[in-house]
Amino acid sequence: MNLVLAAVYFLLSVTLLLAGASRVGAWAIERNNPPVGEFADIAGARLHYVHVAADTDADLPPIVFIHGASGNLLDQMGPARPLLEGRAEMLFMDRPGYGWSERGSGNEDPDGQADAIAALMDNRGIASAVIVGHSFGAAVAAALTLRHPDKVQGVVFLSGATHPWPGGATSWYYDIAAIPFLGRLFVETLAWPGGVLQIDGASSSVFSPNEKPERYVEDAGIRLVLRPAAFRANAIDVAGLYDHAVRTAPRYGEIAVPTIVISGNRDTVVLERIHSVGLARDIPGAELVWVDNLGHKPDWVAPDLVAVAIEKAAGRPVDVQAAARVVEARIAHDAFGPVEPREEAPELSPAQ
Repeated sequence: MNLVLAAVYFLLSVTLLLAGASRVGAWAIERNNPPVGEFADIAGARLHYVHVAADTDADLPPIVFIHGASGNLLDQMGPARPLLEGRAEMLFMDRPGYGWSERGSGNEDPDGQADAIAALMDNRGIASAVIVGHSFGAAVAAALTLRHPDKVQGVVFLSGATHPWPGGATSWYYDIAAIPFLGRLFVETLAWPGGVLQIDGASSSVFSPNEKPERYVEDAGIRLVLRPAAFRANAIDVAGLYDHAVRTAPRYGEIAVPTIVISGNRDTVVLERIHSVGLARDIPGAELVWVDNLGHKPDWVAPDLVAVAIEKAAGRPVDVQAAARVVEARIAHDAFGPVEPREEAPELSPAQ
């Protein structure tokens, strides 16, 4: 009996130690990554956003950016704002539960998050916009286009995660973190220390075969997702994506706005021949921009191409395929991280 009690006390002590370390770690992450924007109360959730005004001679409609899993508004704003500032009104936001946005209720899937983004657009006086969604954010962008078509002038999908994939599997830690009780215990004790050890390598894998910018993790505030509540929100999103895609993908044929789909053929995070090829197949008139040797991060590796795609989605007569060939020439010899050919990969693993 004494041995049993000793083991119980030991496990309890370790649990409390890990929970305390995670709380201190979360505090440090927040201290190093303070809010950069403003806040709005949207349907009971306090959402964090950056709203960038357009110049008087702006040549593009408003643009709304939707980040992927494990991210926050900095992940899209970093590469896009310098290229497009002045040319268009822009709205970047932390999706509910990410960055500095509260989760709220009803925001546990892409449909609820799409409704929250539409409400934030109303709050900021944006009647309609070109919507840009990366990875998981592409599922939210598709939901926004289907649920609020009057708010969408065009849509750009970047390395989207939008369709059912064989088996429906995601990374094991997402599945555990999404479980009601065990998941809370997991994120309060193990998510932070495990994430700290893995985040640099995981981020490099997301960029592979392209080179990750040296300060990407810091500049994009990626460590914010290691806080317990954010990690669990991310896990619930990713774990529920397959079921959402099963319900929603059959409706993509209803999308009737100009659509550009950008994908690399070396994506290590999602199966591009299921998602991006599927979007181009299912959405009438969609244009697929296929880029050789590009991984999962066209927003950072090819922001010039993304800017041209936005112009095309806004109705400008630009050649997005020619822009893609320029990017291909620039990254043709990239060979960073895991670059071996693969038949399949876990969806949304290890990040984004």
